Amino acid sequence: MQEFTGLIYNWFELCRRDLPWRETSDPYHIWVSETILQQTQVKQGLPYYYRFISRFPDIKALAEASDDEVMKTWEGLGYYSRARNMQKAAKTVVDKHNGRFPDTYEEILKLAGVGPYTAAAVASIAFGLPFAVADGNVIRVLSRYCGILEAVDTPAGRKITAETADKILDPSNPGFHNQAMMEFGALCCIPRNPDCLNCPLNAGCYAFSNQLTGKLPVKANRITRKVRYLYFYISENDEDMIIEKRTGNDIWKNLYQFPLYESDHELSEIEILTNPVCEEFMQAIPSSLLEISPVRIHELTHQQIRARFVRLCRSNFHLPEDPRKVVRKEEIHKFAFPVLIRNFIHEKFIRADPEE
Repeated sequence: MQEFTGLIYNWFELCRRDLPWRETSDPYHIWVSETILQQTQVKQGLPYYYRFISRFPDIKALAEASDDEVMKTWEGLGYYSRARNMQKAAKTVVDKHNGRFPDTYEEILKLAGVGPYTAAAVASIAFGLPFAVADGNVIRVLSRYCGILEAVDTPAGRKITAETADKILDPSNPGFHNQAMMEFGALCCIPRNPDCLNCPLNAGCYAFSNQLTGKLPVKANRITRKVRYLYFYISENDEDMIIEKRTGNDIWKNLYQFPLYESDHELSEIEILTNPVCEEFMQAIPSSLLEISPVRIHELTHQQIRARFVRLCRSNFHLPEDPRKVVRKEEIHKFAFPVLIRNFIHEKFIRADPEE
């Protein structure tokens, strides 16, 4: 495998991208970048990295920030548990490590939201510790090149890929090795239609030689999406509207939304206007119907959201009970919403984003 890693190192020297977290050994910056890049491509994640580091330049600033500040900074990136765990981890570092990012794999792994991959990446890149990463990019490269036929999302498959990644790790320069492996998977050995004819590894690649590139890595578990029917009620007048903060252990926790009615089936328009949430608003203060939006579909990893927005015009507001609040329409941009709701807000209520 020495020839394999040598070819990847040479490729990395010539083809690697200039990225800000590669210009520092600051474990905080590396941790932020690795967390953002979980489930997120570099092109999408890069502006969020700059925004996050600008707003929270060190771990103390993140630990001291409010939940709303963190969620607003993360707004639109998705997988919001990442942001919540980062803030929890930051508070742990401040409280238990005197504000110094832990410098051992074992202590990094104890931080909220940090798994073996992120711990290995931070430990190797920031501290030069010999821990191999095995993210999706690395797993794909190893599966194809080495001919790993075991399903990589099973315990046996994960064990094989982890052992293979450990075996080829260069302990003298683990940070460089890990970045080269991840970059090769991200740019060259891509999931669909890789340019195998021009790949520097094709001579020794099992998948290429056996025409199995499109079938490796093998995965046993297919993702099935649950369909959810969400109906958001926008109670508004010319100046104000009612929003509420999501609580509980569900999607979009700690983000804001409009008052919600969730159904186990798609509602007719009569049902949309006669369910308990709608009746609550219609009866409390006389309201008139402005709009029932068409269905908007939003895809998540394990869920498909089918949402409709119902706009109700009312003459005035009384102060609602928590978690609801009355906000000025001109200040709606200050709150963090899921992308699905944020897009509707921009279409209906915001002509130009005050932050742009």
